[in-house]
Amino acid sequence: MKLLVAEDEPKTGAYLQQGLSEAGFNVDRVMTGTDALQHALSESYDLLILDVMMPGLDGWEVLRMVRAAGKDVPVLFLTARDGVEDRVKGLELGADANVIEVAVRRLRAKIDDDFDLKLIHTARGMGYMMDAPE
Repeated sequence: MKLLVAEDEPKTGAYLQQGLSEAGFNVDRVMTGTDALQHALSESYDLLILDVMMPGLDGWEVLRMVRAAGKDVPVLFLTARDGVEDRVKGLELGADANVIEVAVRRLRAKIDDDFDLKLIHTARGMGYMMDAPE
């Protein structure tokens, strides 16, 4: 799978690129919204990961222009903004705002819900992990 990561914070962008590459993804990384738009329109990606607040064009505008160009690529937003209005805006523009939470919830329903011992755990600020007792 080919991914585009658009993140203007160098450490965060490098961390994402490295982790996704190590997981087997082909990752292009850019640091501005203008570059993100250029790549998204000229290349074929399986997923766009867009920072909301980037120089040039913000992530919202990049997504709006990608959708206006007829591209239906899935999009995830990176943002510290968690207000309802921000989530609604992303969804209205065509983001896929809580796809990970939905997938984890479905996984928990299959693996954890019927058992007292839970295997899937949330690591705040990091993501999710599966931990089985020894």
